[in-house]
Amino acid sequence: MNIVQPPPPVLSPELLARFAAIVGEKYAVTDPHDAAPYLTEERGLFQGHSPLVLRPGSTAEVSAICKLATETRTALVPQGGNTGLVGGQTPHNGEVVISTRRLDKIRAVDTQSNAMTVEAGVILANAQQRATDADRLFPLSLGAEGSCTIGGNLSTNAGGIAALAYGVARDLVLGLEVVLADGRIMHGLSSLKKDNTGYDLRDLFIGAEGTLGIITAATLKMFPKPRSVETAFAAIASPEDALTLLDMSRNIAAGSLTSFELIPQIAIDFTVKHGPSIRAPLSGRHPWYVLMEISSPRDDARDTIEAILGKGMEDGIVNDAVIAANLDQRAAFWKLREVISPAQKPEGGSIKHDISVPVAAVPDFLREADAAVTKLIPGARPFAFGHLGDGNIHYNVSQPIGADMADYLARWHDMNDVVHAVVAKHGGSISAEHGIGVLKRDELPNVKDPVALDIMRSIKHLLDPLNILNPGKVL
Repeated sequence: MNIVQPPPPVLSPELLARFAAIVGEKYAVTDPHDAAPYLTEERGLFQGHSPLVLRPGSTAEVSAICKLATETRTALVPQGGNTGLVGGQTPHNGEVVISTRRLDKIRAVDTQSNAMTVEAGVILANAQQRATDADRLFPLSLGAEGSCTIGGNLSTNAGGIAALAYGVARDLVLGLEVVLADGRIMHGLSSLKKDNTGYDLRDLFIGAEGTLGIITAATLKMFPKPRSVETAFAAIASPEDALTLLDMSRNIAAGSLTSFELIPQIAIDFTVKHGPSIRAPLSGRHPWYVLMEISSPRDDARDTIEAILGKGMEDGIVNDAVIAANLDQRAAFWKLREVISPAQKPEGGSIKHDISVPVAAVPDFLREADAAVTKLIPGARPFAFGHLGDGNIHYNVSQPIGADMADYLARWHDMNDVVHAVVAKHGGSISAEHGIGVLKRDELPNVKDPVALDIMRSIKHLLDPLNILNPGKVL
């Protein structure tokens, strides 16, 4: 079954007025200057256009918008914090944008059930803080947490730095409230840990990038707040040594190992050179580093991380290390990690890949991918970093020094082909946590099981037969 893309919409002033009336004139954006922040994403890779941005303030208003869109066959693009990296939130063909940012209420916090119900427009950092205020932890954490929203996190099944211990966004959801294309509302905001009453429809919408329905609220899992947290920066010689240290850390720390990030020396160079007040955590230069964190419900995190690093040095795996002495130093370590991506921009073009391979295959993948990209473009600078603990590597490649950026970026698909061939060889995924959007849409049929892809198309047709929800994304 093929997904038929609707023609570019021609929206009359009368129809635009009908949509605007649903949310009120104050929350219907038509001025090009005011609409601009909704039409381009942070990297500037995608630029959209739209005659109307709607900012509903309730699930009922989202439902009314979808009912009118179905009646008039008007295409819609749901959007959260607009921090996506694959163009999934961009109105490429003049669709009406539905911004969920005004759906920003935290409806309930239940510490006995360890559950929190929030609306889709709640900023991730605000959800984290609300859990902290209740002496709990909401562990989803990523670089854009100060601006990304829960709805966007769930629609892209975001991962982040704590996925090693707590899983990705999908693993942190108990229930959803979703508006379907025809305006019906699926009321599924349950805090039950066990519910075997038929199909688990919740998982259909998580990671669907707004193509099956618009998430308006979610019931999220909370966890006991750690009583001790320790963070360390360790120098190692190779990704193989990083894997050995990871295995060692898991054995010693058990479930208290919450983050394990692999960082190359080139990332330190770029962040110190271009980052805001960034200093190298260790003296000297080393090929690779690990940023690791222990979070324990007891007061033993310091003993645990010291035991790990001590054994690592004794076994010749760790060449140097520093444990954060205070909260400021811990924040500095994580700040360095957060600015790795933006620090690449002053170095020119960067072709980015968000891939995953089995954890054990990471060293082979890195070696083979480095050889492939430098053969394709001599002088290209591989820049691989990320979540080693779950095999999710952000394999970016910066342009050769002195190269023309436009010419380099024109090789984006050629670079994708060689990198994704290595990913496929190791049984990996071309999208670990950023989604498909439009950036990887045309590649999906080459890597997805054809039966699975056919089922996806059938589900899309069932839930959105007119293809008005985020058309042209994913499928």
